[in-house]
Amino acid sequence: MDKYTVAIIGGGVAGLSCALTLASAKDKGDWAYGRRYIVIDSGASDLLKAKLFNVPGVALGESGKDVLEQIRGQINHYGCVDFVGGEVKGVAGTRGDFSIRLRDDGDIKAEIVVIATGYKSFEIDINGLKVVPHKHTSKPDRVMIETDEYSMAADGIYIAGTLSGVSSMFATAAGSGVQSACSILSTFSGKPTIVHDKV
Repeated sequence: MDKYTVAIIGGGVAGLSCALTLASAKDKGDWAYGRRYIVIDSGASDLLKAKLFNVPGVALGESGKDVLEQIRGQINHYGCVDFVGGEVKGVAGTRGDFSIRLRDDGDIKAEIVVIATGYKSFEIDINGLKVVPHKHTSKPDRVMIETDEYSMAADGIYIAGTLSGVSSMFATAAGSGVQSACSILSTFSGKPTIVHDKV
């Protein structure tokens, strides 16, 4: 079984934004060369049912489903991200050697894990994560996972999107995914790293 550099659990805007940022760094230096990523998507993103009216750069009323497909298309351009459908049961291991257990289809191995599963609940079996009430919503029973300033909840486990405590707006969830990716890229390069498009 191949080991991925990063496994992203969640195929909503945060998970896909993280994947896009990681993938777009593939030619930015020796530290990025040859890295492989995977997005594990349960198909439960709230965006699949949404119409978007306040997202910068997105046409008024565009469906969330179409926007997620557009982001997937951007990711596919880089050729270093795999997608798999499935629900994650648990994550075991340590940085460099994680095993992600799927409910139906075995295990996926990864060096780093990003969790971007939304804030409605958190039922993935992972030791050491602190699940607390979400601080930026008026909806009851929403949760978040406490992280450090680099979006890490434990060594090698990053949290993105509403599960990281950001508001449930498209732009904040996407930005959270990008921030997690930048934190990961910074560990690869050994210095603060961002990926800018160039003219």
